[in-house]
Amino acid sequence: MTALRRSSYAAAFLACMALPAAAFERISTKSEFVQTVSGKNLTIFGISVSVQPDGAIGGRAYGRKVKGQWQWRDGFFCRDLFWGDMDLGPNCQVVKVHGDVIRFRSDKGTGRYADLTMR
Repeated sequence: MTALRRSSYAAAFLACMALPAAAFERISTKSEFVQTVSGKNLTIFGISVSVQPDGAIGGRAYGRKVKGQWQWRDGFFCRDLFWGDMDLGPNCQVVKVHGDVIRFRSDKGTGRYADLTMR
Protein backbone atom coordinates (compact mmCIF):
# COMPACT_ATOMS: atom_id res chain seq x y z
CA MET A 1 0.00 0.00 0.00
CA THR A 2 1.42 3.40 -0.93
CA ALA A 3 2.04 6.10 1.64
CA LEU A 4 -0.56 8.32 -0.04
CA ARG A 5 -3.17 5.59 0.18
CA ARG A 6 -2.32 4.91 3.85
CA SER A 7 -2.65 8.60 4.70
CA SER A 8 -6.02 8.75 2.90
CA TYR A 9 -7.27 5.82 4.98
CA ALA A 10 -5.94 7.43 8.16
CA ALA A 11 -7.70 10.73 7.35
CA ALA A 12 -10.97 8.92 6.62
CA PHE A 13 -10.68 6.95 9.87
CA LEU A 14 -10.08 10.10 11.92
CA ALA A 15 -12.97 11.91 10.23
CA CYS A 16 -15.27 9.04 11.20
CA MET A 17 -14.12 9.37 14.80
CA ALA A 18 -15.00 13.08 15.02
CA LEU A 19 -18.01 13.82 17.15
CA PRO A 20 -20.94 15.45 15.38
CA ALA A 21 -21.57 19.08 16.33
CA ALA A 22 -25.04 18.17 17.62
CA ALA A 23 -23.46 15.93 20.30
CA PHE A 24 -21.94 18.97 22.03
CA GLU A 25 -23.72 21.23 24.53
CA ARG A 26 -22.75 24.88 24.80
CA ILE A 27 -21.30 26.19 28.03
CA SER A 28 -22.90 29.59 28.53
CA THR A 29 -21.76 30.77 31.99
CA LYS A 30 -18.44 31.32 33.70
CA SER A 31 -19.46 29.15 36.66
CA GLU A 32 -20.37 26.24 34.36
CA PHE A 33 -17.06 26.63 32.53
CA VAL A 34 -15.00 26.74 35.73
CA GLN A 35 -16.83 23.71 37.11
CA THR A 36 -16.16 21.81 33.86
CA VAL A 37 -12.41 22.49 33.56
CA SER A 38 -11.36 22.97 37.19
CA GLY A 39 -8.49 20.68 38.18
CA LYS A 40 -8.20 19.13 34.70
CA ASN A 41 -5.57 19.16 32.00
CA LEU A 42 -6.88 19.80 28.51
CA THR A 43 -4.99 17.58 26.09
CA ILE A 44 -4.64 16.66 22.46
CA PHE A 45 -1.59 15.24 20.68
CA GLY A 46 1.36 17.50 21.56
CA ILE A 47 -0.67 19.86 23.76
CA SER A 48 -1.43 19.88 27.49
CA VAL A 49 -2.80 23.03 29.10
CA SER A 50 -4.77 23.99 32.18
CA VAL A 51 -7.23 26.82 32.56
CA GLN A 52 -7.36 28.11 36.13
CA PRO A 53 -10.38 29.67 37.88
CA ASP A 54 -8.27 32.78 38.66
CA GLY A 55 -7.90 33.54 34.93
CA ALA A 56 -4.47 31.98 34.28
CA ILE A 57 -3.69 29.64 31.38
CA GLY A 58 -0.55 27.53 31.39
CA GLY A 59 0.99 24.42 29.91
CA ARG A 60 2.96 23.22 26.91
CA ALA A 61 2.27 22.81 23.20
CA TYR A 62 4.67 21.12 20.81
CA GLY A 63 7.63 21.67 23.11
CA ARG A 64 6.94 25.32 23.85
CA LYS A 65 5.53 26.96 26.94
CA VAL A 66 1.94 28.21 26.77
CA LYS A 67 0.85 31.04 29.04
CA GLY A 68 -1.92 33.54 29.08
CA GLN A 69 -5.02 34.94 30.72
CA TRP A 70 -8.72 34.41 30.19
CA GLN A 71 -12.03 35.92 31.21
CA TRP A 72 -15.67 35.12 30.55
CA ARG A 73 -17.37 37.86 28.55
CA ASP A 74 -20.92 37.87 27.15
CA GLY A 75 -21.10 34.05 26.96
CA PHE A 76 -17.66 33.61 25.43
CA PHE A 77 -14.30 32.34 26.68
CA CYS A 78 -11.99 35.25 25.87
CA ARG A 79 -8.28 34.56 26.06
CA ASP A 80 -5.00 36.32 25.39
CA LEU A 81 -2.30 33.73 24.78
CA PHE A 82 1.43 33.28 24.18
CA TRP A 83 2.98 30.17 22.64
CA GLY A 84 6.65 30.43 23.48
CA ASP A 85 7.60 33.97 22.40
CA MET A 86 4.78 34.15 19.86
CA ASP A 87 1.86 36.37 20.84
CA LEU A 88 -1.28 34.65 19.58
CA GLY A 89 -3.32 37.67 20.61
CA PRO A 90 -6.84 37.88 21.96
CA ASN A 91 -9.71 35.70 20.79
CA CYS A 92 -13.22 35.09 22.12
CA GLN A 93 -14.46 31.56 21.65
CA VAL A 94 -17.60 29.47 21.94
CA VAL A 95 -17.08 26.55 24.32
CA LYS A 96 -19.01 23.29 24.07
CA VAL A 97 -18.67 19.99 25.89
CA HIS A 98 -19.51 16.34 25.27
CA GLY A 99 -18.46 13.91 27.99
CA ASP A 100 -14.74 14.41 28.58
CA VAL A 101 -14.22 16.36 25.34
CA ILE A 102 -14.28 20.15 25.34
CA ARG A 103 -14.52 22.10 22.07
CA PHE A 104 -13.22 25.64 21.67
CA ARG A 105 -14.39 27.37 18.46
CA SER A 106 -12.53 30.59 17.67
CA ASP A 107 -13.86 33.94 16.48
CA LYS A 108 -17.04 33.80 18.57
CA GLY A 109 -17.97 30.45 17.05
CA THR A 110 -17.34 31.25 13.39
CA GLY A 111 -13.73 30.07 13.11
CA ARG A 112 -11.80 26.85 13.50
CA TYR A 113 -12.30 24.53 16.42
CA ALA A 114 -10.16 22.30 18.59
CA ASP A 115 -11.42 19.32 20.59
CA LEU A 116 -9.38 18.60 23.70
CA THR A 117 -9.77 15.75 26.17
CA MET A 118 -10.20 16.71 29.81
CA ARG A 119 -8.06 14.54 32.11
